[in-house]
Amino acid sequence: MPLDSAALVWFRRDLRVADHAALHAALSAHGAVHCVFVFDTEILDLLPSRSDRRVEFIWESVRELKDALEARGGGLHVLYGRAREEIPRLARRLGVAAAYANRDYEPAALSRDDAVAHALQGTGVAWRTRKDQVIFERNELRTRSGGDFSVFTPYKRAWLAKLARLDLQPYPTGKYAARLAPDKGLRLPPLEEIGFRRTGLAALGISTGMSGGARLLARFKRHIDRYHERRDYPAARGTSNLSTHLRFGTVSIRQLAGYAWRRGGAGAHAWLSELIWREFYFMILASRPDVTEHAFRREYDALRFDDDPARWRAWCEGRTGYPLVDAAMRQLERTGYMHNRLRMVAASFLVKDLGIDWRRGERWFAARLNDYDLAANNGGWQWAASTGCDAQPWFRIFNPVTQSRRFDPRGEFIRSYVTELARVPVRAVHAPWEMSRAEQRAAGCLIGEDYPAPVVDHAAARKRTLARFAAARGA
Repeated sequence: MPLDSAALVWFRRDLRVADHAALHAALSAHGAVHCVFVFDTEILDLLPSRSDRRVEFIWESVRELKDALEARGGGLHVLYGRAREEIPRLARRLGVAAAYANRDYEPAALSRDDAVAHALQGTGVAWRTRKDQVIFERNELRTRSGGDFSVFTPYKRAWLAKLARLDLQPYPTGKYAARLAPDKGLRLPPLEEIGFRRTGLAALGISTGMSGGARLLARFKRHIDRYHERRDYPAARGTSNLSTHLRFGTVSIRQLAGYAWRRGGAGAHAWLSELIWREFYFMILASRPDVTEHAFRREYDALRFDDDPARWRAWCEGRTGYPLVDAAMRQLERTGYMHNRLRMVAASFLVKDLGIDWRRGERWFAARLNDYDLAANNGGWQWAASTGCDAQPWFRIFNPVTQSRRFDPRGEFIRSYVTELARVPVRAVHAPWEMSRAEQRAAGCLIGEDYPAPVVDHAAARKRTLARFAAARGA
């Protein structure tokens, strides 16, 4: 494209100005670059609540992005409507030669982008996309036979073997910042104007935008060397808490992976493995979009799950009688976050203790997780349910009490969310029903009154789950 032409950069899940592939490409090739973000009603209208923490997180991050672009001499068009219509309309109005965006891999996003590309091309506007969410896309990593990976360990080996310093280089945007179109003063519609209410992110300690991501990364760097030791303990400050920032692109995957790779050591290596798991699930979704509705291992579509409304409600509300599961579910409802170890425990409990379809749990998480990402959420649920690629074996069933004693040994996390157990002694906090009636009275927690009795016996549930999987495998 000639430098006297103009371009439009569409921000989506990449709400930052630094190390931005599409913005870099547009600034390198065009003399004037306009920027836009769309509050897409096709997405917003599907949300079950008008008090959605993610929308507030996005709004605050867009506000910071707009300020940052204006500080560099540019601006940000912020639109509200159907993106597949708003982007072509704005491109025509601005008279741009090309529109740029970073690639998305979810089925609905691919459909939307195809529609945008078609509409743009019909008016002579080029559609340009760049890789930005991942280090390696699906077609960049193949098995020796040329197929897609379905097991994580060989995928990780191939990922690390292919990795070179160039893959982690940032895309500089400051060099040509003078080419940002002077679109200062454009209006940012208030959150309430797009139909959503404040959710109190600050009170929950949730930081937003590029600045929030930078602060969390700086904090994590101080204890990354112990990540491998502390990451499974929800009461410890062992994780990065960057998942929401990575989901909405207020931090760059190249920045995170590059830091872990250069840092080295057991903690950084363990964290890098988690980032590779994220890319593994992106690859699975790209190669098998049917996993959004079906088991990756299609023979497990034959599983016959239970329909038990009372037990389903108990799980959703954190009233199962198993303290670690209940604390995890209450954390999710209160904050929009759940520790990764607890996601595995809660998911395993729903599927293998309560016998309820993993897809129901996946949708419940999808509506509440601040860091909800279709690929990772689906992959995690299918892993826990033993229906996915490289999933835990179907006969491996987490014992919620054993998990509790191992990963919250003093019950600190449990007590922070299940306040009914505040005075229960450590030895009983993982299985409070084992206390005598006198001990329950002394602790101010009568089982069945102040705190629920277990909704299911784990040993009996385990036998039912083994029979359920055996029947499906036989079918």
